[in-house]
Amino acid sequence: MKLVLILGPSGSGKSTLGKRIGRILNLPIVHLDRHYWKTNWVYTPKDEWRVKVNELIKAESWVMDGNYTSTLKLRASAADTIIFIDIPRRLSYLRVFIRFLRFRGKTRPDITDNCPEKIDREFIRWIWDYPRIRKPVILRGTETNEKRIHSSRTTRCGFVCSVC
Repeated sequence: MKLVLILGPSGSGKSTLGKRIGRILNLPIVHLDRHYWKTNWVYTPKDEWRVKVNELIKAESWVMDGNYTSTLKLRASAADTIIFIDIPRRLSYLRVFIRFLRFRGKTRPDITDNCPEKIDREFIRWIWDYPRIRKPVILRGTETNEKRIHSSRTTRCGFVCSVC
């Protein structure tokens, strides 16, 4: 495992898992939010984003977290390991709300500077639509013959585990 791609809905723990895997395997962490968003939540134009992602995936090793379906096939093709974290919508909302309270008025360490944590109608809708619209697109975008997707579903206790 030298090229690890982590996918899942907002609040699923992609960044946290990425940091842990990076620490354990001594791999650099690439938080795609840090590369996609410019100051004050300005997005990177599609053509510029594709060039940026092409540069990021050329590295010898990485743990990369983030969905960004427009470049998913590029990243999935480059990855040797794909992890999909599958959590219920209600848990996603809870974790996003807790994250909002924790970082309210501040910028998270895994995102571009001067992008203070926020929850708006568009983001709430994105979370709502994820299981029905985005999840199938993401899973189709990771289909390859030579790779296995590691998928885990959160259990009753709210954690990815095999205890419950």
